[in-house]
Amino acid sequence: MPTRTRGTRLTYRSLVVAAVAALLAVLLLPAGAQGASPRRSGPLASGSLESSPVYSYENAVRESVWVDTGLDGDGDGRSDRVAVDIVRPGEPAGQGRKIPVIMDASPYYSCCGRGNESQLKTYDADGRPVRFPLHYDNYFVPRGYAFVAVDLAGTNRSDGCVDVGGRSDVQSAKAVIDWLNGRARGYTTRTGSERATAGWSDGRTGMIGKSYDGTIANGVAATGVDGLRTIVPIGAISSWYDYYFAQGAPLYDSGPDWLSGYVESPEARGRCAAVQQQLVDQAPRTGDWTKLWSDRDYVKDARKVRASVFAVHGMQDLNVRTKQLGQWWDALADHGVERKIWLSQTGHVDPFDYRRAEWVKTLHRWFDHYLLGYDNGIDREPMADIERHPDQWSTDRVWPPRTTHTTTVRPGPGDAPGVGGLGLKPARPGATETFTDDPAQSETEWAADLDRTTSAKAGFRTVPLTRDLRLAGSSTVTVTATPTTSTAHLSAVLVDIGPDTIRDYGSSGEGITTLTDRTCWGASTTGDSSCFKETRARTTAVDRTVLSRGWADLGTYASAGHGRPLTPGRAYTITIDLAATDHVVPAGHRLALIVAGTDRDLIDPPDSAPTLTLDLARTSAKLPFTGGTGAFVRATAGSAPATATPRAVHSEGVTPPRPAHRIPGGSRS
Repeated sequence: MPTRTRGTRLTYRSLVVAAVAALLAVLLLPAGAQGASPRRSGPLASGSLESSPVYSYENAVRESVWVDTGLDGDGDGRSDRVAVDIVRPGEPAGQGRKIPVIMDASPYYSCCGRGNESQLKTYDADGRPVRFPLHYDNYFVPRGYAFVAVDLAGTNRSDGCVDVGGRSDVQSAKAVIDWLNGRARGYTTRTGSERATAGWSDGRTGMIGKSYDGTIANGVAATGVDGLRTIVPIGAISSWYDYYFAQGAPLYDSGPDWLSGYVESPEARGRCAAVQQQLVDQAPRTGDWTKLWSDRDYVKDARKVRASVFAVHGMQDLNVRTKQLGQWWDALADHGVERKIWLSQTGHVDPFDYRRAEWVKTLHRWFDHYLLGYDNGIDREPMADIERHPDQWSTDRVWPPRTTHTTTVRPGPGDAPGVGGLGLKPARPGATETFTDDPAQSETEWAADLDRTTSAKAGFRTVPLTRDLRLAGSSTVTVTATPTTSTAHLSAVLVDIGPDTIRDYGSSGEGITTLTDRTCWGASTTGDSSCFKETRARTTAVDRTVLSRGWADLGTYASAGHGRPLTPGRAYTITIDLAATDHVVPAGHRLALIVAGTDRDLIDPPDSAPTLTLDLARTSAKLPFTGGTGAFVRATAGSAPATATPRAVHSEGVTPPRPAHRIPGGSRS
């Protein structure tokens, strides 16, 4: 259980002194645990299959090692070494036992900080690590794990250069796993020749991290490295192209060179000009696919993944958008990877900050199973936890549910321009809707104006539903559009029309409010507290909710990796990928599809402001309904009173999206 403190004064009594901890560790081990049994090799709590905090955190070994990556990213003629800060219980080594590792490899340990309180690593006067950000060390080291915090190449105390998800970034962490398994060289200093070995490690490693850190976990898993047993990517990227572009439409006003320069250490900036230039030259702002993006696409290598995956994502994450999760999840499923998933209503937020107690408990059991080998049943429990309403969760045995099937729904004209219907029946040939790209408007304004004619969007709605209708997974929208100019960007948005109370994902906390009270999760020292500020859900009342969105440059109609100028007056057909989601549209609500141009603050506008004419007979959406077409038919049969009265005002309660992030997991992560 956590220990609670108030305000900023932190108090935490040590769990046990070192001598007693060592004795308890021996007494609590099951018969044979000190041997080679792979199923139970850690400190067991009495009467349960759960590791217990029997080791001293205060007296844990804290050390730094520099691991040779085998690369020379900065071109100085010698192999780059990455800094590896380690905290581990000292007692197991004295008992002749080896222990597993929990690793967080990050570029943010000195530039930006980790967690809701932007914690940085700290060191004593001799350069030994004192504070490890987040709670992983405080909680897991007393339970018989080592925690390893790796500075990616070019950051903090590491050599080399940041290459934003490329070979250098991934190798920074992979080399450490190799070192933990005796396959790579480590040194006691950054430039010296004295070797350091990981004789205390059993080689079994689990990687965890949010955003950039979780992205590196994905990338390392996609190498198939031996020794990586599990990864826990939180709001993580699976393909860097899709972080910067949506089918050719730029999502940000800068590329990976900006991010590299932001996270690199001051020393690295002076030696990494060549790498920075490569990031500029090989990532053109046209959105064309290049080798740089192929090298940073982990989805294509999902077949190599040998680690289990516990994926966590906010369904309203407008930084690392859930297309990243959907394509990674589907690829892992295709290759039979063991998986678990949590989907929240938040934006880019760590589960420690929206479901803390359950998260720590679940993560504890997950690592106990995959790293200590405890047969605690977590691999046989429901695969998915889904947040339905703020702090209200449901589970699914498999995700998406096995009864989920794609259904093609089609837009049709209505009684007023731009306010049409959505159903199974195709529109009559020749039916059209027209809108003009207005870069000053966003999905917020479009959704608020669904029930009235506006020039900037075309909207299509079902009748009020007579039954709940659930969407689970990834959708696509195929659009046939005729532009009036040579460039055009398209947005496709799914909306639940009806009243609800949801997390305010557009606010600065992206669905949470940070409080002043603290709770403590593990052991503390003077320099490394286990106590963190509590949070609560930040909610807002809405009368419609955007549940999924996607974007594309119409110029990529022929090739997703290469845009071309459009011929005004010519019709083009393109399929837009929408972000993965899991959402229940309740009875009485309506499901809507919006097609429009630039989504302000979420994609950049094209060079022109085209008017686009949609061919409704050749426009459709493929949506993942639980229960398939039959569920849609039943939900739209008959008549039900609408639970949301149409309003001709901007009534969306979510804070409007802020200007697009450029940093995956920046300072508040």
